[in-house]
Amino acid sequence: MSITTKTGDHGETSLLTGERVKKSGLRVDTYGTLDEVDSALGLARAFSDKDDVAERILQLQRKMPALMADFASCGKEPRITMEDVHELEDWCDDVESDLPEEHAFIIPGGSQSGAMLDLARTTARRAERCACRLAETEDVAASDLVYLNRLSDYCYLLMRLEEDIYEDD
Repeated sequence: MSITTKTGDHGETSLLTGERVKKSGLRVDTYGTLDEVDSALGLARAFSDKDDVAERILQLQRKMPALMADFASCGKEPRITMEDVHELEDWCDDVESDLPEEHAFIIPGGSQSGAMLDLARTTARRAERCACRLAETEDVAASDLVYLNRLSDYCYLLMRLEEDIYEDD
């Protein structure tokens, strides 16, 4: 089967559940933006100097297909559940417990991987904004919205961990 189907040549695509939708729609914008997050995470993992951070990124990336699938589907039970949200919160707590309280803004770019994690964070925030706009007109699982919010938090914490930002510099 060829990757080129030609079914999207006129600005439409198929969701996982079979519906045809405009590529310019918020649902497609949301899961497309999540795809960007996953790519930024992949770059961050590839450039990470720390095995523990790379492993945490990979663990997070393993959740991304389920999150994208939730937005690429209509009328299905979400794959991301509140259990997944709690797991991500636990991951945040685990990293944050090793970091000092912050008292200043951090300038991105202390390392390649850290900068890419910050890109993943800001792109996750954009995905969250898309998802919130989508939720104004269509059903979006609450667990997906909460997960998106925690996702950007976790990317930020991983950036701090990657860049050894333990003190006010």
